[in-house]
Amino acid sequence: MIISASYRTDIPAFYGKWFKNRLSAGYCKVINPYSNKPYRVELTKDEVQAFVFWTKNIGPFFNALDFLKGIRLEVKKLLNLIW
Repeated sequence: MIISASYRTDIPAFYGKWFKNRLSAGYCKVINPYSNKPYRVELTKDEVQAFVFWTKNIGPFFNALDFLKGIRLEVKKLLNLIW
């Protein structure tokens, strides 16, 4: 499974510690935005092949990267442009 992990919030910039804790636990719970029902997402290396993160600031997340050894990581850098 490939997880787009920070589409709704900037995990690398603001929630790196939370993400490390969830990796250690092996799962997280997510609220479905359409049904408002929670569901469990497995975060073990057996279940996850890659994480995709969307962020404006990867810096605070660097200390969490050691937990991602063996899992593919892709980071999308977001830019705000004003014309």
